[in-house]
Amino acid sequence: MKKLIVFASCVLALASCKDGVNQRQMAELSQRVDSLTRVSVQKDNEISDLMDTFSLIEDGFRAINEAQGRVTVERSGEGTGNVARIRENMALMQETLNQNKELIGKLQQRLRDSGIASESLKKTIDNLTATLEQKEQELKTLYEELDMKDMHISELDEQVANLSSDVTQLRGDNAAKDATISRQDKDLNTAWYAFGTKKELREQNIIQGGDVLKGNFNKDYFTKIDIRVDKEIRLMSRDARLLTSHPEGSYTLLRDANKQYVLRIQDPQQFWSTTKYLVIQVK
Repeated sequence: MKKLIVFASCVLALASCKDGVNQRQMAELSQRVDSLTRVSVQKDNEISDLMDTFSLIEDGFRAINEAQGRVTVERSGEGTGNVARIRENMALMQETLNQNKELIGKLQQRLRDSGIASESLKKTIDNLTATLEQKEQELKTLYEELDMKDMHISELDEQVANLSSDVTQLRGDNAAKDATISRQDKDLNTAWYAFGTKKELREQNIIQGGDVLKGNFNKDYFTKIDIRVDKEIRLMSRDARLLTSHPEGSYTLLRDANKQYVLRIQDPQQFWSTTKYLVIQVK
């Protein structure tokens, strides 16, 4: 990026010193430099987003490995407490696998859309996909093994049910609380966006008179996103205007190489702090 700017500055400086270079030629050259700079910045942002998603996926696999370790330890014992903890960890592994599968799918789509020709990135995504498939198979094998073991543990549970009912209830409450916290965390990182012409937005009741999102609008028209991952929205239009309120400085609205607008969310937490719905009018 810095090399590009330095090179562009040198080209402009040399061009301005040469006789016969008129203002029109200089303006055209300046536009080309601006276009190259925007493309370079956009590529840098896309790669930064990809790296952030890689980190989320790696954290997910780390959590799965830790849960697998706990299940291995619990399987060596018996009792209602062990069964409850095994079930909690199995549920955690399944949910985390599903989240990683969704994130890897987004990575693959973003790599295709970005036009970044990187064999290294492609290989990394392929490796993550292979790890996902391996973990899915390991989870399936665990389920099969626990099905057999649970038959024995169930018999033991019946014998000690009266002695451990309070403990079982407590662990059940804790598992329910953990599940609630997990859902709340996912909800906190979920948002929706929609863009369209003024006519299209009116047809979906998103715009009614001079108001936005005031009536019974069509929620199916919106795209659901993970604010930790989806920080860039291509609007495919040369005219765009945000209709919902979002803090200044938390985003930029820039043109790409085709002079079409791209919304770049620089500070997701601040951007989505006022509303989890984003509406953009385009032409």
